[in-house]
Amino acid sequence: MKITSISARVCNAEMRNWVFVRIETDEAGLIGWGEATLEFKTQAVMGAIADIEPMLIGQDPRNIEHCYQIMTKHGFWRMGVIGMSAISGIELALWDILGKSLGVPVWQLLGGSVREHLRTYTHLGLGDMRAVYESTTSDTITDLARQVTGAGYDALKIVCIPYTHYVSPNADIDRVRRMVGDLRDAVGPEVDIMVDFHGRPASVNAAMAYIDAVADARIMFAEEPVPPEDVGGLAEITRRSSVPIASGERLVGRSDFEPSIRARAFNIAQPDICHTGGLWESKKIAAMAETAGIGLAPHNPLGPIAGVAALHFGISTHNVIIQEEMSGAVPWYGDVVKWPIERKPGRWHKPTLPGLGIEVDEAIIDAHPFKPDILHARGAVLPDGTVVDW
Repeated sequence: MKITSISARVCNAEMRNWVFVRIETDEAGLIGWGEATLEFKTQAVMGAIADIEPMLIGQDPRNIEHCYQIMTKHGFWRMGVIGMSAISGIELALWDILGKSLGVPVWQLLGGSVREHLRTYTHLGLGDMRAVYESTTSDTITDLARQVTGAGYDALKIVCIPYTHYVSPNADIDRVRRMVGDLRDAVGPEVDIMVDFHGRPASVNAAMAYIDAVADARIMFAEEPVPPEDVGGLAEITRRSSVPIASGERLVGRSDFEPSIRARAFNIAQPDICHTGGLWESKKIAAMAETAGIGLAPHNPLGPIAGVAALHFGISTHNVIIQEEMSGAVPWYGDVVKWPIERKPGRWHKPTLPGLGIEVDEAIIDAHPFKPDILHARGAVLPDGTVVDW
């Protein structure tokens, strides 16, 4: 069996573009699908996929590790997140082909099942990006949270930390304390709450002020309290915090994760399968994390193919705790692919169909062509004009 073509297909999901990867083989009808979505870098990822295609034409798609080595070593320059997202999307499609060729689901090839269903969580608005990033008052957050729990979810995430610099203003600290406290009161003690800091605090002290403010709400974890490159600062926060700390969505591959895992810089690792090298690299990261006593809550605010790939990963990976999903990002999220399971709020069950188990409706993709991403980050500016982390 040989690879005959690799192409990128873009589907605009209103607030961002999904980048899907389609791999054709010389066996009639055997096609693999993956996802390489990277927010605000759509055309760069598409270009990287086109650059990589000639390296793999003629290769056996079932030799996944071999193809991965070609993609990461034969381009000479080491890849950053743009190139690795392209590689990840291709790698997912290779697993889809392998599973289809053998007649087994991908999770079976990744070591088999360790659970019958995967616990999932979503965001405000069930993943609608405007609700995720534009909900900044107690009333809005609690109303949207009740919609999420009313739909059947028992875990949700909010992004409520204000744009911050090296210190956290008292008024902002008090407002965050009120919002998260009101949210806890609204959803009750049985619902898990996660607070995404988005790397907005630029210092340990700024982050700790907010962590202390939300501690009484007994949240499941605080995510990315400082920028991802600050391994020392993150490790200090993890040592000092009474709240579990999660991070890793912006780390790429084992080489990025190794220093953080060695430093025990977080309690929960958040690799993104679509950025960090694909399923096999993510399994290696999971093994490193498990050795260090670190659980996983994989990052996945992406499209439906990424969601299915994350399901196969979670079904086969022991230290996965919970999985992010955004099935409410657009009303037609579930129409892009024919799903291998009936999706239920907060619980995705084990698929049984070969490969990833999906059929892609390319007509739906064609109906939503590329549009420029909406740049939320333009608002990440302090009143004096200082640019801060989005």
